[in-house]
This record gives sequence, structure tokens and C-alpha cells, in this order.
Amino acid sequence: MNSKLWIRKALSACLSISLLATCSAVALANSKVSGELTVAGNGVLVNGEAAQSGRSIFSSSTVTTPADASAIVGVGKLGKIEVAPNSSVSLSFDEKGISGNLSSGKITVLGAANAVNVTTVNGSTVSLTAGQSVLASGLAPQTNDDDDGGTAWWAFAAVLIGASALIIYAATSDNDRIALGGTGTVVSPVR
Repeated sequence: MNSKLWIRKALSACLSISLLATCSAVALANSKVSGELTVAGNGVLVNGEAAQSGRSIFSSSTVTTPADASAIVGVGKLGKIEVAPNSSVSLSFDEKGISGNLSSGKITVLGAANAVNVTTVNGSTVSLTAGQSVLASGLAPQTNDDDDGGTAWWAFAAVLIGASALIIYAATSDNDRIALGGTGTVVSPVR
């Protein structure tokens, strides 16, 4: 056969394969919503495999954290979910929102466009918004919001009032001396 014919056939085959690969990648990218995993510590598993920060997470993935590690799953504009240590959650998401099945531990919604529906081990479904958490038992965890009757506020106010009084006293005192570094004679270069 002619060498020009072989070159044309090879070129046509390469172009066909590249067109097929490009179209398939675009179709795959448009069909699924994915998230990104950020890991703090070692031993975090996604679907039973060891995971590192930056790994892509797809819908129906199970994230499991050991006692000394936690993970954050960010799903673009849909929100972020924090998986606490000793936790296991199966997350599902699509264009509309995020949901999950919490089998152990605790998760916290760090931010969400819509409420995140979480099903706990007792079968109840809890709707969480940004800043809310749920335990696998279905109870909201105890939070320490530092609402101790305003003691911290009074301490801050006392320091602020004391500093203000000191500044006012220094500004209104009759002592206009300023001693900056000793009693040496100052010689002016211009006289």
C-alpha cells in the first residue's frame, strides 16, 4: 500500500480517539457534583481507602475518621461538612444540596447553601444549618458558647476603663516634662 494512505489512516484514527476522549471527559465532568476532602491528621478513610487532603469526593462516599484525625468535605457552593474524630458518615449530594447518614461520631455543618439533612443511627432525620452539629445518637452536642453571665465582658470593660483613666490623667496632669533618655545636653545644629 501507499505510505500516504497509511499516514492518513493513522491520523484519522488518532483524531477519532482524541475526539472520543474529549467528549467523554466533558460529559463526565458535567454529570456529577464532586467535593474536595481536607484532612487533619492521619488515618482518614474514604470508602475504605486511605485518603489525603485534596482528594475528590463523589456522592455516596463514606468518610471515616480515627480518634486522632478529622476531615472537612467541601462541596463547592453547596457547603462544607466537618467530620469529627471517631466518626463515620455517608454523604450524598447533587445540585440541590447535601445529605448524609451518620453511623458514628459527630458532624458539623460549617456552611451550607441549603439545610443539610442528616439521618442518625436511631432513624431520625435532623436538618442542620451552618454552625450546627449532630451526634450519631441524634442529639445535638453540648456546646460551650462562653455564655458565663458576662464575666468576660466585665473584665474587658474594667481594663478599658482603667486604661482610659490612665490616659486622661496623663493628658491633664500639670507635669509637662518629657524625659526621653536621660539628662544630657542637647546641641542644636542650627543656631
